[in-house]
Amino acid sequence: MSATAAGAVTLATEAVRQALDGHRPRVAVVLGSGLGRLADRVNDPRRIPYGDIPGFHVPTVQGHKGELIAGMLGGVPVIMQSGRFHMYEGHPAHISVLPTRVFASLGADTLIVTNAAGGIRRSFGPGTLMVIRDHLNLTGRNPLEGEVLPGETRFPDMTVAYDADLRRLAHRVAVAQGTELAEGVYAALLGPSYETPAEIRMLEGLGADAVGMSTAPETIVARARGMRVLGISTITNLAAGVSHDLMSHADVMNVANQVAERLAKLVEEIVERLGEARDERRETRDVKR
Repeated sequence: MSATAAGAVTLATEAVRQALDGHRPRVAVVLGSGLGRLADRVNDPRRIPYGDIPGFHVPTVQGHKGELIAGMLGGVPVIMQSGRFHMYEGHPAHISVLPTRVFASLGADTLIVTNAAGGIRRSFGPGTLMVIRDHLNLTGRNPLEGEVLPGETRFPDMTVAYDADLRRLAHRVAVAQGTELAEGVYAALLGPSYETPAEIRMLEGLGADAVGMSTAPETIVARARGMRVLGISTITNLAAGVSHDLMSHADVMNVANQVAERLAKLVEEIVERLGEARDERRETRDVKR
């Protein structure tokens, strides 16, 4: 990674900033496979196709649309990434996280990242929602390798990669909505093949509760930029060996679509409460003055 990577962030950021026409997102949301229902809840949406953004790539995976959606969600200015470009599609690590760097450059200070994942923990069933407490980056790549980009730290602390306050907020919202919400460790592998039963036994021994092919790289970059991160996995299938059924992307999409409305409602209220908390802090500062 070199000045070319920094230049790519600048070009993409300026293109998105112009398209936003004054809209300044505070929260960025990455929509996982089949989880695009949340975008339908955005008020006054501005849609920016990836083809209009330098350095962005049109996704090749079903369930990843290929556009940014900006607007208001729960009274908070947001920007959503509908469609990842994964490393398994042949993209370098620094390209796969380009949207996250753009969001940080636009001023977003919170990243909510969602994904579809296989369930390793035996108590999980298809449709379980899991707040990510921690991750195992087993992709073999780190998006920070190479030259340090402007605004990023060389050695970001990952002790609490997924913000503890945001996790607690997610649980409070889930309880209020009557939604069951688990918490666990997400293992990120490169893909695109699903894991073997032996690999799942290995991951289980390492402490993983769910497995997928994304999220860790975006979280690493977000933390390097000082963003708070909340991760939520939708368990769309039981991992190999946990279930003896064969896996398919069609089955993953089917379960993701069934859960999409419940996840969208959860994330919308989390964002709304973040906005309320920000307003309360602003009022407190004004009173002290």
